Amino acid sequence: MSTAQAWAYVGRDNNGKTVKGKLDASSESAVANRLGTMGISPISIKESADGTGLNREISIPGFTKGVGLKDLAIMSRQMATMIGSGLSLLRTLNILAEQTENKPLAKILGQVRDDVETGVSVSESLAKHGREFPPIMINMVRAGETGGFLDRALESIAANFEKEVKLRGTIKSALTYPVIVLIMSLVSVLIMLIFIVPIFEDMFKGLGSGLPVPTMVLVNISHSMIYVVPVIVVTGIAFSIWWNRNKNTERVRKVVDPLKLRLPVFGNLIRKIAVARFSRNFANMIGAGVPILQSLKIVGETSGNWVIEDALTKVAESVRQGQSISAPLLAQPVFPPMVTQMIAVGEDAGSLETMLNKIADFYDQEVESSTEQLTAAIEPLMIAFLGVIIGGMVIALYMPIFSIASVIK
Repeated sequence: MSTAQAWAYVGRDNNGKTVKGKLDASSESAVANRLGTMGISPISIKESADGTGLNREISIPGFTKGVGLKDLAIMSRQMATMIGSGLSLLRTLNILAEQTENKPLAKILGQVRDDVETGVSVSESLAKHGREFPPIMINMVRAGETGGFLDRALESIAANFEKEVKLRGTIKSALTYPVIVLIMSLVSVLIMLIFIVPIFEDMFKGLGSGLPVPTMVLVNISHSMIYVVPVIVVTGIAFSIWWNRNKNTERVRKVVDPLKLRLPVFGNLIRKIAVARFSRNFANMIGAGVPILQSLKIVGETSGNWVIEDALTKVAESVRQGQSISAPLLAQPVFPPMVTQMIAVGEDAGSLETMLNKIADFYDQEVESSTEQLTAAIEPLMIAFLGVIIGGMVIALYMPIFSIASVIK
């Protein structure tokens, strides 16, 4: 893959006006070719020094914005609109590379444009950037290129990603309040144990009497914080590093993903999310003309759960042996009976894509309804939890004072 670098150019447009600017390209000839597509006759092309010295763009790991589904949805929608309007593929990619606000995505689109200039297909170029572009997008673009309906394939990709972004936003908004309350309660407890309890302990020492059991337990926990907090912090950092490196490995997913589906309350929600994602992705793959076996493999990989992926691998093997999709799907308990029945009807009626879209829409509504109910139930529970923890600690701290007051009376 060619490495893009910055070039400064001077040229004349169709009106004879002198224009200046900068482009990212792999070579001087690539800049000249691109200027030609923009209607500019180059006068001079020189390598720009903006990428060196103090002008070098600095990227800090963990703080640099990556390429998200929302960025891909916007890009796909714009690309479909421009291609559908009759713009050439090369000019479309050039416009996208210049106007995309996400810098990593703009850089990749510049490299895709350079590849297309040399005769490489869009799907092949996207496949070189597998971390940024999901397999479902690459395969749908490939099917659109092969079938001559790239604009429609891109519209399907955009609609798919937009629904996925909306689904993630619904879940995130539902979990934001409980997470904030939980963090506040933990911070409050730590502050009381580390700073407040020792003050009360010093005050209690001058009373000359034994402390009640709840107060003694609280004081002992406060003493242990000097050892517990560093251990928790170090363990948390070590676990987060290990998790980021191993969370996508098969051996970890085989253990974690089945446990997710068995979680009380949340397990059913996770299952609905996985089924909605499976149905929507499968419908889009079929609509784009991707072969069934290949679609099942890609949909399994993009389902986000190992249980779904393993079930679809078994379904694909049965389909390879000549069976229908619904029959082996019925043997997989992770899929609700309604899903398998609707898929069976879709196969018989020749409207599998339509049925899958209906399933996806149904489970999208189910997820939204479930998250609203979950939020409504969690809010009072979290408030009660916070009240019990903080209130219990306050009562334990004041119990010695109450006992002394009763003795004085």
